[in-house]
Amino acid sequence: MPGLPQPILRVAVPSPLRRSFDYLPPPDYDGRPLAAGLRVEVPFGRGRAVGVLVQLAERPAVAPERLKRALQILDREPELPPDILELARWASNYYHHPLGEVLATAMPEALRRGKPAAGRGERIWRLTASGRTAAADQLRGAPRQAAVLALLHRHPDGLDMETLRRQPGDWRGALRALSARGWVETGVRRAVHTPAPEPQPVRPTLNTDQRLAVDGVLGALGRFDTFLLYGVTGSGKTEVYLRLIEAALARGQQALVLVPEIGLTPQLVARFQRRLGTTLAVLHSHLSEGERLDAWTAAREGHARVVIGTRSAVFTPLHRPGLLIVDEEHDLSYKQQDGLRYSARDLAVIRGRALAVPVLLASATPSLESLYNAEQQRYRLLQLPERAGAAVHPHMELLDVRSRPMEDGLSEPLLSRIARHLARDGQVLLFLNRRGFAPTLLCHDCGWIAECHRCDAHMTLHHGRQRLRCHHCGAERPVDPACPACGSVDLRPVGQGTERMEAALRRHFPDSGVVRIDRDSTRRKGSMEAKLDSVRRGEARILVGTQMLAKGHHFPDVTLVALVDTDQGLFSADFRASERMAQLVLQVAGRAGRADKPGEVVIQTHHPHHPLLQLLTGQDYLQVARAALQERQEAGLPPYSNLALLRAEAPDPQAPAAFLEEAAALAAARAPAGVEWFGPVPAPMERRQGRYRAQLLLQAPRRADLHRLLAPWVAELEQARCGRKVRWSLDVDPLDMM
Repeated sequence: MPGLPQPILRVAVPSPLRRSFDYLPPPDYDGRPLAAGLRVEVPFGRGRAVGVLVQLAERPAVAPERLKRALQILDREPELPPDILELARWASNYYHHPLGEVLATAMPEALRRGKPAAGRGERIWRLTASGRTAAADQLRGAPRQAAVLALLHRHPDGLDMETLRRQPGDWRGALRALSARGWVETGVRRAVHTPAPEPQPVRPTLNTDQRLAVDGVLGALGRFDTFLLYGVTGSGKTEVYLRLIEAALARGQQALVLVPEIGLTPQLVARFQRRLGTTLAVLHSHLSEGERLDAWTAAREGHARVVIGTRSAVFTPLHRPGLLIVDEEHDLSYKQQDGLRYSARDLAVIRGRALAVPVLLASATPSLESLYNAEQQRYRLLQLPERAGAAVHPHMELLDVRSRPMEDGLSEPLLSRIARHLARDGQVLLFLNRRGFAPTLLCHDCGWIAECHRCDAHMTLHHGRQRLRCHHCGAERPVDPACPACGSVDLRPVGQGTERMEAALRRHFPDSGVVRIDRDSTRRKGSMEAKLDSVRRGEARILVGTQMLAKGHHFPDVTLVALVDTDQGLFSADFRASERMAQLVLQVAGRAGRADKPGEVVIQTHHPHHPLLQLLTGQDYLQVARAALQERQEAGLPPYSNLALLRAEAPDPQAPAAFLEEAAALAAARAPAGVEWFGPVPAPMERRQGRYRAQLLLQAPRRADLHRLLAPWVAELEQARCGRKVRWSLDVDPLDMM
């Protein structure tokens, strides 16, 4: 307003610069009160940007005559509530990342681009009330209509057009005919799920361990505490979640549930809908822009009482928060590997403390960091050591394949076991954590290997598309018709991938449906659900896939699980390799034998006497973890020390090392006692996506000492002369040293 002093708007803009920027209010500013959390469009560089107001300052950080005016204030009320702003500030300080980029991570894409907080959702087809009671046998003369009706019966929330397009035949005509009957209607899906129409199932009786776990967390409702729930696969962890969420809902509060993979959300949503009788919001990266904004807004306004999401959902605002749950808390997917390299699991604990609500971390194979925190009594350990109901632990066996003939990675004893379980009407799951047909294409005459031109890696053969693909940078090219080195046409695939194993299983068991689940076979929206539905209906008797199958899926008829090649994880330079292998083996093994069907687990190996495999056959993960913790303590490795990894990359092979040498010199000049650094050294894969990479590792027994160095050090690195020639990043608490 004329004559009154104008506030200084301190705005966090999404940029690599680790500071905020001051602006005058826009020309149409009417003097109304302004609050942190408002989105502001501002001139920035040669363009404009959407930032977040983080503070009203009395004095600008620059000369007053240099201040520019903001272009417009986009919101009447702050889109980001105070607790999300504080969480973003904490993450910015801890991970030493620009606040503007952290706040951008905390918002849906639509809000980052300045759009209003109102989404459009996605058009879907769904059954009407009369359609839900209609039966397929009423359409005996119209098989396509009957098939579409049955498909919609299996998806009560409706199906989008992309999923329907994958159906064979004239599905459009079938939808028109069903609509004319009044059985099908169109609607809008907003990633907000209303309660399921069918009656709630009977709540199972809790066993003693489940009751102790539920009671332990219930006693903390209304205050902060962190619980680590160690429950073997099949022990009923989800039932514990449901009881706790019911209690939070009864108090008029909301619950946030984090899951590691998008593929886990449909089955979890369906189970929660049937049970809880309340509105759910789902947040993950496969949603459209409108869907994600709708779900985010529903959570913030309290319309969605339960929020289920992947990593970034930890930033979702809640109107009345009451409980935070992190499922499969050990999973590497919770750690962002680029940009803001945050851990959603760790941020959930920080957020729970700020909100004064309990946090439940749960896993059948808890991370060593979480077990260490439980030992230090920072977390309260709860245990579900037995499977729920009548289910028993599967029998686990090491299958020594030394000197045995192998066909496409399958030994004769394993093929015999598969045949036996299929004959008993069981289903079989084969795990191989390597997609494609073969990881290497080799010239038999001269030894040439198909390599990526941009990475220090072999190209993977994808036989179905006759393409070579690099799984590190995504580069593709057609399969070479002849060896580029010697001209020979004798090019042979070496090694096994899931695509090759699928083909082999189809040859050996032509009458049993085979389903492959990996990143290649589930690229299209809805494909994962369709494949899992075929397994649950019994149409597919054999599953083959990567670690996508290891997490949280319930296959009650799977009686045999086979891990085809685990040896690659036994010998690694990564100190976390044994922990990850143990987690993966036991997670996969947990898919075998549920309810009253006993399970069998077979691990093919050339190293049956390896100590880790011997421990794993006893299925006592805590014993494995304690041995690993003892090794870590003796070596002074996390969780007994703290790490930060400075990475640099550039097209020039010399530039990364030169920058890191300068960074090491700066660290040496100001490092507190106890902080050590190692390197610089080339990254394990030095060349990736055409850029050369190197890294410098910092380590300290005390976290405070490490961060006392990092804060001023990062500011100096921004001004470093060599830093202009590289792209660099800092990873605090790194989990992947690649």
